[in-house]
Amino acid sequence: MDFDFLQPVDDSVLAHTLLMPEQVLGRSLRIYTQKNGFPELEDVKIAIIGIEETRNSFYDFHDTFDLDAFRLEFYGLYPGDWDVTIADLGTITNGASVEDTYFAVQQLVDFTYKNSIIPFFIGGSQDVTLPMYRAYSNLDSYINITSVDNRFDFGEPGQLISSKSYMSKIIMEAPNRLFNFCNLGYQTFYNAQEELDLLDRLFFESYRLGNLVSDISKVEPVLRDTDLLSIDLKSMKSSETGSKSTYPNGFDALQMCAIARYAGLSDRISSLGVFEIPNKPLSHALVAQLVWYFTEGVRFRVNEYPFSVKSDCDCYHVPMENENLTFYKSNISGRWWVEVPRVSKASNKKDENTLLPCTHQDYLDACNQITPERWWKSFRRSLI
Repeated sequence: MDFDFLQPVDDSVLAHTLLMPEQVLGRSLRIYTQKNGFPELEDVKIAIIGIEETRNSFYDFHDTFDLDAFRLEFYGLYPGDWDVTIADLGTITNGASVEDTYFAVQQLVDFTYKNSIIPFFIGGSQDVTLPMYRAYSNLDSYINITSVDNRFDFGEPGQLISSKSYMSKIIMEAPNRLFNFCNLGYQTFYNAQEELDLLDRLFFESYRLGNLVSDISKVEPVLRDTDLLSIDLKSMKSSETGSKSTYPNGFDALQMCAIARYAGLSDRISSLGVFEIPNKPLSHALVAQLVWYFTEGVRFRVNEYPFSVKSDCDCYHVPMENENLTFYKSNISGRWWVEVPRVSKASNKKDENTLLPCTHQDYLDACNQITPERWWKSFRRSLI
């Protein structure tokens, strides 16, 4: 693959790295440099990629996120007890048009996916989620997208693609490979009722901020069922990122780091990005720690994604009024899944059941004849 659209890490960053202790991450990363060229990617699990594209942002970027400052923060962190190889592939330079940048992002996600590498995009505006999704368009299977955002980003009808309307474009594009979209952390007063109604009609999922800050572990089953994760840092309190924006409510740094770690633990997530980042020292350090926590999560992946979980689990059958539910509890991690019947749209007959990540509480609710909402929405999506 031709990587001409990537700009190597600046020499000044490398010079500072040489002054750091031997044990820090910056001394062991495989870094794309002007002197040494593109790094060897064999055994690389995570690839950090900077991005500067903000031309389609709905919001006014007065100051581009300083990727060098982020890198110095991340390079200076000490690793955990990891066996995860990380590469820094530099920064995607802006193309002559936004579509040129989108094409570069799509090509890079396609390349990393085929090589079992997780690309972690840093910077730019959230509309970059669109070309990330497009990289999955040639797959035979459908994918799930999760967005951590205080808005749904469906935009107004007929609105051109922007960081506030990219989800409408994803839903409308053909071929459509989107099975589920989930929003984590929306704030009702930033979203029109029509957008909430649209989510309900499509049986997509959404979790209000207040329901998550009381128990951030609720995001874990959602992330376990996610292929592409898109994080908008405007979902955080302005005080947590050093931003001058007026967002008094949102996730705090600890909760966002927990989300990053749960994302890393997911056997399924194959690409992610953090966008709309304020160019402040506090944000440089925060994003560096998000990458750190995601990497730690990857370190503790147990590879029990539903295709194999049945081989080492306990099975529980729960008789329900309309549909008997079957739950599985992993003996490896203690996590739960529930079977969801799939109906073939071509023959209108049931296909083999699939496994949906759930919680122990979902099982307890089913025992009390309460159908888990995630199960219901997943089943209904298969009928659309």
